[in-house]
Amino acid sequence: MAKTSSMYIRIDPEVKADVEMIYSQYGMSVTDAINVFLYTSRNIGGLPFDLRPATFNAETLEAMKEGNRIIKSGKSRFESAEEMFEDLKS
Repeated sequence: MAKTSSMYIRIDPEVKADVEMIYSQYGMSVTDAINVFLYTSRNIGGLPFDLRPATFNAETLEAMKEGNRIIKSGKSRFESAEEMFEDLKS
């Protein structure tokens, strides 16, 4: 199908330069990438990615909280690497 319509967008010049470098690694222009986005959106009937926030199970949430506590305290959960490896074995 021939391209007969134009779209004009305003975008931060730094963002444009960054994505031009990214897409050029795939041999694509920004226009090519936008066309892929639009065709894919049309084909699946919506955005081609998930906008929902990540959800984590209780174990992962607790591990994240523990990591944050460790970072804030400036201390490690283990006194040594050997202690850490022993904990991993159990």
